[in-house]
Amino acid sequence: MTKFYITTAIPYVNAPPHIGHALEFVQTDVIARYHREKGEEVLLLSGSDENALKNVQAAEKAGVPVQQFIDENARSFVELAEKLNIQFDVFQKGSSKDHHTSSQKLWELCQKAGDIYKKSYEGLYCVGCEAFYTPDELNKNQECVEHPGRKLERVSEENYFFKLSKYQDKLINLLGKDELRIVPSTRKNEVISFLKQPLQDISISRSNERAKNWGVPVPGDDSQRIYVWFDALNIYQSGIGFGLNEEKYKKWWPADVHVIGKGIIRFHAIYWPAFLLSAGLPLPKTLFVHGYLTVGGQKMSKSLGNVVDPFPLIEKYGADAVRYFLLREIPSAEDGDFTEEKFVERYNADLASGLGNLVARVLTLSTKFEIRNSKSPLQRDLVTAGQIQNSNLQKLLEETREKTEKALDDFQFSSALEAIWEVIHFCDKYIEEKKPWTESEGQKNVLGDLLCALQEIANSLAPFLPETSEKIKVQLSGGERVSLFPRLD
Repeated sequence: MTKFYITTAIPYVNAPPHIGHALEFVQTDVIARYHREKGEEVLLLSGSDENALKNVQAAEKAGVPVQQFIDENARSFVELAEKLNIQFDVFQKGSSKDHHTSSQKLWELCQKAGDIYKKSYEGLYCVGCEAFYTPDELNKNQECVEHPGRKLERVSEENYFFKLSKYQDKLINLLGKDELRIVPSTRKNEVISFLKQPLQDISISRSNERAKNWGVPVPGDDSQRIYVWFDALNIYQSGIGFGLNEEKYKKWWPADVHVIGKGIIRFHAIYWPAFLLSAGLPLPKTLFVHGYLTVGGQKMSKSLGNVVDPFPLIEKYGADAVRYFLLREIPSAEDGDFTEEKFVERYNADLASGLGNLVARVLTLSTKFEIRNSKSPLQRDLVTAGQIQNSNLQKLLEETREKTEKALDDFQFSSALEAIWEVIHFCDKYIEEKKPWTESEGQKNVLGDLLCALQEIANSLAPFLPETSEKIKVQLSGGERVSLFPRLD
């Protein structure tokens, strides 16, 4: 059986999850479910980035011990996944003993390659990004582009450095040849453009004083802790046994897809492959880079008070409704906007008046036909046989399967759903045209076509709306009738 290993980015746990995390979790889950349906053995990994300085600062501000603080927040990310019907096969915590052991192993391999050295350094540090920046990488106000308005720290200390500059040409070559594929291509071009500038070596440790004795100790030097972006990226490996279980690691590595946000592309497309090249380890195959989720046209920010908590949204509208909005409304590789008004509008138009209404109409009509004609359930007669009389519908279903598969191979979730909704629109028109509620001679064939179409729709929706897909299948097999998406007023 072919293996497929996919990961979400590893979120910081300095705060509970927001709707942007829900977007990434759902996108990753759809890809995982799609590959499971193809018969592949899939492993979906997520985890919690727990060794960041920002986690320590947030815990201190909350007046809670660091371990307790990160454990509580990490649990909320797992709970979010569960609420969205996502099951992580592995959730790797950055503070775990196994992860520490694995990350020290990666350090030792890079050190053995001669790529780690120690020197004094002074620079501007963004705690939000957990990264040093040069003045030319900042905005016009000399602030971090990702965290404008937040003061940078000037740090001066002796650290260990990684010879990133050594891998500049190698990285340009492997990205150019798609040995590490980046989707979309615009992000690939951004990375290659950055790589064509002189590449600087990077600090990969912090003093215990600045790290406040939190994080993974540097092997052989108790005065330093491993830089968070060195150890956090290794969660992708430690979670599948790197340095711990060689058989498991060899089975799953390399990752087939890392799903990440655009703000951390440099760490994944430059730092991570450089560390792996240094250690003599295989590279991941693909980076899928999604955009940001804005709220009412503005970036989510605590200072603006517009951070959207996904839990009440799921509680109010249901997991599949939230999944649908994030997948259909938000462009897969670009920024997209959320407002509750947009959510309700999309829900009513596509789910209530579209999918939900079609399922209810077809099942009601087929039940009336069976009662009137003393027939056994049409589902048993026709859906099982998969016989479709209308050639246009048959052709559309075949084209939809092809479109959906291609869209998912390209991480185009909205395009895949758009193709499925073309079938729903066709069925609505088919009902109006053929009027299967009348005593027409071909009534049974029309209803059979519609029931077969619902079966296809349910199958196609399985990666996107798993709960809804299952509900449709149960009703088609004669199970209890339920309303899928009541209209919202």
